[in-house]
Amino acid sequence: MRVVLFCHSLLSDWNHGNAHFLRGVCAELRERGHAVQVYEPHDAWSLANLVQEHGRAPLEGFARAYPGLASTRYAMPGLTTAASLGDPQPPTPLDLHQALDGADLVLVHEWNEHELVRRIGEHRRRNPHYKLLFHDTHHRSVTEPQAMAAYDLRHYDGVLAFGRVIQALYEEKGWARQAWTWHEAADTRVFHPLPGEPREGDLVWIGNWGDDERSAELDEFLLQPVHALGLRARVHGVRYPAHAKRALAEAGIDYAGWLPNYEAPRVFARHAVTVHVPRRPYVRALPGIPTIRMFEALACGIPLVSAPWNDAEGLFTPGEDFLVATDGTRMREHLRAVLNDPALAASLAEHGRRTILARHSCAHRVDELLAIHASLRTTATKTSLETQASP
Repeated sequence: MRVVLFCHSLLSDWNHGNAHFLRGVCAELRERGHAVQVYEPHDAWSLANLVQEHGRAPLEGFARAYPGLASTRYAMPGLTTAASLGDPQPPTPLDLHQALDGADLVLVHEWNEHELVRRIGEHRRRNPHYKLLFHDTHHRSVTEPQAMAAYDLRHYDGVLAFGRVIQALYEEKGWARQAWTWHEAADTRVFHPLPGEPREGDLVWIGNWGDDERSAELDEFLLQPVHALGLRARVHGVRYPAHAKRALAEAGIDYAGWLPNYEAPRVFARHAVTVHVPRRPYVRALPGIPTIRMFEALACGIPLVSAPWNDAEGLFTPGEDFLVATDGTRMREHLRAVLNDPALAASLAEHGRRTILARHSCAHRVDELLAIHASLRTTATKTSLETQASP
């Protein structure tokens, strides 16, 4: 099968967590023998910021971590020139007829321009040989409904939503003809335990500041507990304003900047515990949707303590896969317990990893994707036969 993906970026995960899951899905599809072609805009802001801050070395690291994965960086009117990112070659002009020729399944991620989404839909209307799905992995359907309603999905076969509440929104508002829940997951080829790594600290948290969507939560569930317990702690992430960096320093936390996602397993292995601090929109309006870093941390076998969130879809077993802290006081108590009780830490690590391996790997999600594709093909075949049989 030939699969084509349009996304913001596969090459860069700088402030772009969607790249984590998409990389895992593409790698899994390739491993199963499917042909995968990825397209991303040449001036993707994630890649531009990554190259500006760290040069092109991270792209070489990506190639080593994900052998065989690549993307075609295309140009459309209004995009920057190749020289802006130090590219030796100019970007490829996007020709949808060429890109989609022979495709069986096309996925269009929601961090694409509205015009591109519309143009792909129009191409699908004229060329019905492939199935076309829109992939929504953000809270904008709740926080920016006008922006999401503006996507023209009339000619899409449906939407892959990373939580039931988002699936329901598409169905209730009539934004798409149908929708399925398709949670993110961990790429267990990359995210797994690394025994034998030297211990560098007690706690690590990997996450971006998040435009003040969780600043109060980070203070209550990360900064204050670390300071109160005197832990050796490290934070990785981007877009931390000056006041956030000062707050980390005052709490005794080492701010270590951006971390390539494929290096997270080694960092987890060198610390004793991590935390999950979801953004406010997910807690308040989108129950049942954890961040992908929760899947990845559990896959790496590190004990995890989470700030409150409602596991409305029963993805995990709270209390066994991870501990839940209802407030800052409980976070301190849980962290102290995990750090001082090796049996508890081992139990959480083992149970959490077993859950990922049983239900939440990218292999599971590809199984789901292929089943959806098969159902669409079956429905199309049945409709065609019924049409032919009608008088």
